[in-house]
Amino acid sequence: MKNKTKVQEYFTAFVMLLPYIISFFMFFAYPLAKAFIISFQEFSFLGDTPPKFVGLLNYKEALTSKMFLDSIVNTFYYSILVVPTQLIIALILAVIVNDKVKFKDFFRTTYYLPTVTSPVAVSIIFLFLYKTDGLVNQILSHIGITPRNWFNEPSFVMPAIVSVAVWGSVGFYMVTFLSGLSTIPDQLYEAAEVEGAGESTKLIKITIPLLKPMIFFNTVVSFISTLQMFDLSYIIGGSDGGPMGKAMTMVVMIYRTAFKEFNMGVASAMAFIVFGIIFILTLIQRKFFGEEMSY
Repeated sequence: MKNKTKVQEYFTAFVMLLPYIISFFMFFAYPLAKAFIISFQEFSFLGDTPPKFVGLLNYKEALTSKMFLDSIVNTFYYSILVVPTQLIIALILAVIVNDKVKFKDFFRTTYYLPTVTSPVAVSIIFLFLYKTDGLVNQILSHIGITPRNWFNEPSFVMPAIVSVAVWGSVGFYMVTFLSGLSTIPDQLYEAAEVEGAGESTKLIKITIPLLKPMIFFNTVVSFISTLQMFDLSYIIGGSDGGPMGKAMTMVVMIYRTAFKEFNMGVASAMAFIVFGIIFILTLIQRKFFGEEMSY
């Protein structure tokens, strides 16, 4: 009787998990395995030619493609600009709204709103703001700075995209920092005030050291997120990567190769190269920051 009850429990659990299991294999495991196989084939959706095994030729073509290598450089440049900027701003905002200020909940909600706004809508808004006769150039012209065509100049297109990305994502990291700040005992700040510590001293000596696990967590999540950036780059720069390809990221390059050039084999190889880059960076993070993040 006891064994029968256990079998019923396992069967019930299996039935409850079945929709997730089917979804996992249908939308994740099978496409991943299929893409891995295609990365070793000459494959296209066009025509009736059957897939042809080409070994590592697709990986060689991807790694020798100047456009793909440039997209890797562009993506890391974007990541290096975005990650520290958004984390510093997020930490400052978190410290401010965590303090005893009026309308605290209003400011928290306001800072978080861009995070839940569609990246497409955000991109379109900033396309108007950064136009030659847009609001940004109008403000700059009043203080003596020459107006720029931000999204059409090679030197400025990526910094302009960075500003859009930071504006749209800083609220998420602010919330995670707030969750970390809520775990810091108030007694530590009170003791520091008794010793005559100012706000900057409390921030450097108490807040930042105790937020190290959250800082490392946010750094890793932010870096991985920036390496997968697609929407802003594609909407602002298109599949050609904007002026001189300076807005081309790795994921946009994969999309271009797959759905514009219809070379699914090379696109799949690029996708697994990107996966390898992210995986290696994650291992490095776990190697150096593993102890710090065990909270």
